[in-house]
Amino acid sequence: MSIFGIKESGSSVRTEITAGLTTFMTMAYIIFVNPAILSDINGAGMDFESVMVATCVASALATIIMAIVADYPIALAPGMGMNVFFSYEISKGMGVPWEICLGIVFLSGVIFILLTIVGIRERIFAAVPECMKYSISAGIGIFIAFIGMKNAGIIVSNSNTLVSLGNLRNTTAVVSIAGIAVMSLLIGRRIRGALFWGLIVTGIIGIVTGVVSFPESVMKTPSMSGTFLKLDIQGAFQVKYIAPVFIFLFFAMFDAIGTLIGVGEKGGFVKEGEFPRLNRALFADASGSIIGSLCGTSTVTCYIESAAGVTEGGRTGMANIITALCFLVALFFTPLAQVFTGPVVAPALIIVGALMIETVTRIKWNDFTEALPAFLTIVSMPLSFSITTGLSLGFVSFAFVKALSGRGKEVHWLIYVIAILILAGYFSGL
Repeated sequence: MSIFGIKESGSSVRTEITAGLTTFMTMAYIIFVNPAILSDINGAGMDFESVMVATCVASALATIIMAIVADYPIALAPGMGMNVFFSYEISKGMGVPWEICLGIVFLSGVIFILLTIVGIRERIFAAVPECMKYSISAGIGIFIAFIGMKNAGIIVSNSNTLVSLGNLRNTTAVVSIAGIAVMSLLIGRRIRGALFWGLIVTGIIGIVTGVVSFPESVMKTPSMSGTFLKLDIQGAFQVKYIAPVFIFLFFAMFDAIGTLIGVGEKGGFVKEGEFPRLNRALFADASGSIIGSLCGTSTVTCYIESAAGVTEGGRTGMANIITALCFLVALFFTPLAQVFTGPVVAPALIIVGALMIETVTRIKWNDFTEALPAFLTIVSMPLSFSITTGLSLGFVSFAFVKALSGRGKEVHWLIYVIAILILAGYFSGL
């Protein structure tokens, strides 16, 4: 226990245990949501059980690495948004086999580590304009919520208007709406683990109404044979996959640094603008991507839900050890987890989307050169059903509008390079 410097941090073993349990409860929803997204037949179509086991194993291992290497109570798991990009855009949209998708994640993870070692990740992060940082989160939030509404039957396709309101009296929609109500109630009352408990209640409602079936057994020996080491690294070494690798790199970089800063400020880890052991924390985050790809899941990254554990007093890696142990225990409940698919998970996607959009308040809407790129980034993600499109339009429009407005010096040279590469790729058909 002493290796974490618990007494030196002003904490206690009991406090760290409580913090670790709290963090797990607030992020446990990913155990159900991630496999539901990656196993969706309209997405990557991976094996649900294997992905769930991979989610737990990768989360536990990455969280332990963060504890040992960086000594921070910041847990990791497959990132929301990145799993959507993996499943619906790369695998389904581009027709890329999920094995190659895992290879792409692996390659991005290797690049993460190399950039972290030489200290470039922080520089890239600094080059990206604030309006883009905030609009990306909001755009992905709307995209995730749209998928949730679609899975719930709240929004359906319409040949005349593209989409329209579904039949809200349908049992599937009723279950999802009930789930949204329950989660909203729990979050509104600041209940710890609101999404997790909301999923449990929604699952029960789904079983009672016959939307989902209760499994014959609750526990089972875990297996991720369907995804473990199934990644195709050689297949990912193709020019056409450069963009997806870059996108995963981009997502992980923002998620990690943004979350570390957010949780760091909350826990008082940031001293006079400096974040001690930042590179170690980034290394742990980068390792998560590689571990996730080997196990069989999308990019693993730091979770903002760790702030809940920090609020409970967690200050060291000891809290992370407890969180990791909880993920490992969850391994044995894969049959029960299969209740949480489709309409049962949909409310969580919608709620997560609502929580992600709060960053729009930080965008300078009174500055058109900031507002237009942010707007295009946000609206184009759900409307084109493509995160890549949103990012591309955002970067290109930012460089273009700033230059036309005579404010080109406000744009970092790296952004011009990215914009040129995007346009070159578009006109060349890549």
